[in-house]
Amino acid sequence: MSTDAQRLHALVATFVGERGFDLEDVTVKRGADGDEVVVVVDRDEGGSLDALADLSRELSDALDGDPAYSDIDTLEVTSPGVDRPLTTERHWRRAAGRKVIIDVAGDDGPTRVVGRIGPLHDGQVDIVSNDRGRFRVRAIGLDSVTRAVVDVDFSRPGAAELRLCGLDDDEIARRREAVAS
Repeated sequence: MSTDAQRLHALVATFVGERGFDLEDVTVKRGADGDEVVVVVDRDEGGSLDALADLSRELSDALDGDPAYSDIDTLEVTSPGVDRPLTTERHWRRAAGRKVIIDVAGDDGPTRVVGRIGPLHDGQVDIVSNDRGRFRVRAIGLDSVTRAVVDVDFSRPGAAELRLCGLDDDEIARRREAVAS
């Protein structure tokens, strides 16, 4: 990473951190008409479109005021997509209850595990699998995960399954309400 990129990354990380977000990534795409900067942020309670729009406006104003960033033509502030790899404990925690596809290293070769993300504990994550209404909880060491992504999920898991994932009744109700609207 160049010194300019490091400076931009540090400035953006501080800026979004002061507003309660975690910086996931900053990319700069150089173009003939100016640079395009894409900032990916996340936080425990998620980022609504309004919150991301406000953050984008504030960050744009801050960058416009710094002559070092006069080449920035486009600024995009976004949240991670569903295909974002789960690489840190906070990614796993924020995706609790979501369906995930995990590749796990093992002595006999890699294994693929599909289920819902449950609680984290002692460097492990519980994965809740539903096989025709029979639930199984399997602890997987985060250090054995070689790849993990949230899967697009069109099913509507039951409350019992989500409770096994560590969600409380208020969170379950909030998610069901979001799906219904």
